[in-house]
Amino acid sequence: MEIDPSLLLLLSNLLQLQTYLDPTSDPTSLASPSSFPLLFFALASAISSSLLSSSSPSPSLIPNSLSPLSSDPIYSLDPATRDARFRSLFGLSFSLFNSLLNSLLPHSPFPLHIPPDRALSLALSRLSRGVSSRLLSRTVSLPPSLISRCTHSLTRLLSTTLYSQFVKPFPPSSSSSSSRYTPLPNLIGSIISSPVRLRLAAPDSTLLSPNRPFPSVLLQAVADHRRVFIDACVRAPGSVDPASHLRESSLYQRASSGKLLTEPIVNLHGQKIRPYLAGDSSFPLLPFLLTPFSSSPASSSASHPSYETFDTALIKYQAESIEPAIALLKGRWKILRNLNVGLDHAAQTIMACVVLHNMCQLAKEPEDDGKYLWRDPPETLQPAYSLDSEWSMYNVAESVREALAEDLYDR
Repeated sequence: MEIDPSLLLLLSNLLQLQTYLDPTSDPTSLASPSSFPLLFFALASAISSSLLSSSSPSPSLIPNSLSPLSSDPIYSLDPATRDARFRSLFGLSFSLFNSLLNSLLPHSPFPLHIPPDRALSLALSRLSRGVSSRLLSRTVSLPPSLISRCTHSLTRLLSTTLYSQFVKPFPPSSSSSSSRYTPLPNLIGSIISSPVRLRLAAPDSTLLSPNRPFPSVLLQAVADHRRVFIDACVRAPGSVDPASHLRESSLYQRASSGKLLTEPIVNLHGQKIRPYLAGDSSFPLLPFLLTPFSSSPASSSASHPSYETFDTALIKYQAESIEPAIALLKGRWKILRNLNVGLDHAAQTIMACVVLHNMCQLAKEPEDDGKYLWRDPPETLQPAYSLDSEWSMYNVAESVREALAEDLYDR
């Protein structure tokens, strides 16, 4: 055990004081009764201080949870190592972390008694690692309630104020850009309905579905060839089918009323082709949402080679756009694998992760060859059927799909 030199000096001074007060005592003799009180105090002080100093790591190794994040040793790492460490802890590179922080600061997002960068790091730790506030509090020695407040503040701002900044609905360049990735003209994105599991002790029956053994809410998302989300919606519990969720969304309302996905127009065999999305059989066939022929009871792709060619191209685009986008979303932001927030915060947390995903994709954050990919268990799709009010749109969609299949087969 190593004793601090200053404490040795204190011990020496106390012994001299003892000799001055009692000249008859032998300061080197522990048998002298009068020397016991002072000697005991000095030795106890030296030993306790020495034990404290030897059992406590250097202050530089223990970051102060309420100090600015910039005071942590992580900032002194070389750029490549620092980026890797930030991605591991917070899901974002160092530069992207600072960019997000600068976007948030004008809105005074976090509790005033905690530095903004520290608050952001706590919230991102929850979202990227998927841990609860209670579990994270044991690591950072802060109250779970404070961590929850930081998380809710971040997700609220991302899902509202900053949402439109990073989720651009159907930019005009989508159609021309997608032509390099698919032979299907005017295909601008792919849509999916993805369940987000909820960690609830006593879930409501509306959150349960016969297709999955856990409570959930549905995320309806559209992504393009960049694996960037261009639309997202969380409005339905897990018991609702994807077609019904679609019909409740603003995407359906705007597209079916001619306020969305109207230009540019491509002419094929006399048929006007407006921008459209690719979907699976759980969605209805609509002019702005085309599904495979094989999902239609009246069609048989085996008897129509052009149908099979169309289906192959449509399914391939889905496999290269929306499917990896969802896999990356839940891979990077692990909280979406088992959402441990209250039901009243579920939708905003999911939408916040969508925004964070887009930030990563637009900044070209590494996808690490599958490291971040997460695959949900496969589910049996329940084919969707058109409503009576949709029959006119269904007939138009059939003509559009036929024209696209014929054009693709001829080429």
